[in-house]
Amino acid sequence: MMEQDKLRVGVIGVGHLGKYHVEKYMAISTVELVGVVDTDAARLGEITRRYRVKGYKNHQEILDKVDAVTLSVPTDTHFDVARDFLLHGVHMLIEKPITYRLDEADDLLNLAAKNGLVLQVGLVERFNPAVVEMEALVKRPIFMESHRMNLFTVRGTDVDVVLDLMIHDLDIVLHIMQSEVKDVHAVGMSVITDKTDIASARIVFENGAAANLTASRVSGKMLRKIRAFQPDSYISADCGKRRITIISLDNKVKNSDGFPKVTTRKKEFSDSDPLADEVEAFVKAVINGSDPVVSGMDGRKALEVALSIIHQIEKGSKNF
Repeated sequence: MMEQDKLRVGVIGVGHLGKYHVEKYMAISTVELVGVVDTDAARLGEITRRYRVKGYKNHQEILDKVDAVTLSVPTDTHFDVARDFLLHGVHMLIEKPITYRLDEADDLLNLAAKNGLVLQVGLVERFNPAVVEMEALVKRPIFMESHRMNLFTVRGTDVDVVLDLMIHDLDIVLHIMQSEVKDVHAVGMSVITDKTDIASARIVFENGAAANLTASRVSGKMLRKIRAFQPDSYISADCGKRRITIISLDNKVKNSDGFPKVTTRKKEFSDSDPLADEVEAFVKAVINGSDPVVSGMDGRKALEVALSIIHQIEKGSKNF
């Protein structure tokens, strides 16, 4: 028997990432995990046994049993599955990218707005405490740069590196810059897959600021750093190590050479869990009827710039 005083949730797609959503929901006292869905019978059986939760082979079977869901299925099925849930009045946390196409993203946004539903996009780095701290400190960014490098794995190769990795940094940069994009220039190449595996983009904003972003999923080491430069400070967030470094000018104190003193501060967040924070924020938004931290519109904006970068790369050659 379902407990009606709790938010009834489900996880649609319990692959590598979906499994972690199951764990996070199970740790929230205001939530009842009604069930999980996966078309892979073996994977579904493994998850239902491990977490002692009911399993379904088709998302249609759970439409009327949930108030909210995490959607963690392949991107090419996002639109159709998400649309079914939104039409049934179900709140949604949809993994990035929101969809492949802007018109489909717009349809989902309109459906969510029409039915008064929370539509949150799973851009989890926005919940990384180093990034949260950076956002609080950066007030007048002139220039930003990011490097997101991964070792190669098969997971995520249904999309190119821009939609797989770079989109996290696009979301952060767009959120911090708070200015319209004026121009985009990008290059990229295939290395292992038939899609772009390495990409570099330069974005110029209407306010004159700029950002350089680099992403690779064929790197020899892991690197996830994003930096912001503003008139009085340089701030570096290491997303992988969850650490932030702030280098700033103290104009009240002069060195012996007469220049302002440069100070360095570091802060680490070793006990943080960005995914747990993301899921908890979604649950709170649904229960309180508030706006999500990373909205469907945020996901759409990141997708729009990502598609522009992909278009720039495809205009050139991915194979050098």
